Amino acid sequence: MTMPILLIGKNGQVGRELDVMLPRLGDVTSLGREQLDLAKPDEIRKLIRAAHPKLIVNAAAYTAVDRAESEEALARAVNADAPATIAEEAKKIGAALVHYSTDYVFDGSKRAPYNEEDAPNPQNAYGRTKLAGEEAIRQSGVPHLIFRTAWVYARQGRNFLLTILRLATQREELRIVSDQIGAPTWSHAIAGATTDVLAELLAGKGDAGSLSRVSGTYHMTAAGETSWFHFAEAILKEAQNYKANAKWFHEATGSNPLIVKRILTISTLEYPTPVRRPAYAVLSNQRLLEVFGIQLPDWRTQLRAVFAQPAT
Repeated sequence: MTMPILLIGKNGQVGRELDVMLPRLGDVTSLGREQLDLAKPDEIRKLIRAAHPKLIVNAAAYTAVDRAESEEALARAVNADAPATIAEEAKKIGAALVHYSTDYVFDGSKRAPYNEEDAPNPQNAYGRTKLAGEEAIRQSGVPHLIFRTAWVYARQGRNFLLTILRLATQREELRIVSDQIGAPTWSHAIAGATTDVLAELLAGKGDAGSLSRVSGTYHMTAAGETSWFHFAEAILKEAQNYKANAKWFHEATGSNPLIVKRILTISTLEYPTPVRRPAYAVLSNQRLLEVFGIQLPDWRTQLRAVFAQPAT
């Protein structure tokens, strides 16, 4: 019998990729905002009980970091309360749960990659609500994998890659923050690694029990590190040499030519935002490698693949 899988957040950056990859593991039911309002716990319970999956993958989140300061109640409903409800229902029906979290649970004061044992210290509403979601899942007792990732980008949605491509068609000069460090991670790589992990675990028993022995929190980001400034430089280098006629690229640029001539470094203080962001957002992926034998490619390799891989 094919294993029933419930994917929540099918329209997000990672969710779009999972919607394509997860069917190799089982019979996938995919839900987006139109089918499930995560701010309504009764709706969550009803849908999970109706689907009765063996595995739930929650790729949905409230990710508007700045707006979360004024909408913390909504951010908490989606990032903390909803995962708590999902975990509770999964536990009741004997399902396992995969959930995604963020580097924002840390304060960014460290100068070496954060590992899973480092003490969280979120500095904003988004980080607080995501950490609360993690804690609720752990406390529920459900077999789970929490994958913390960072600096996620994709060919769709709202992210740094697409913003730089758009601005490069509108401005001759870009000013980019150079004192925030992280590991830009392609959503496709996250979904691929997740699917590989699950394929290995489900190859045996094929149920929630397979996750119990490795249940816990894992970091899942690109290898290496860079600044927003150098990431922008790398994006523009790839874009200027890009010859393919891909829909995603034309949508990002509005089919307009790149006119940018200069890219200048600025400090975080010169680019104020409503919330404090981690100055150092690099996560150690050693546990992911040791437990599952999986290591995501270097961020440069991932970026080149975004431009090299055929896509609509």
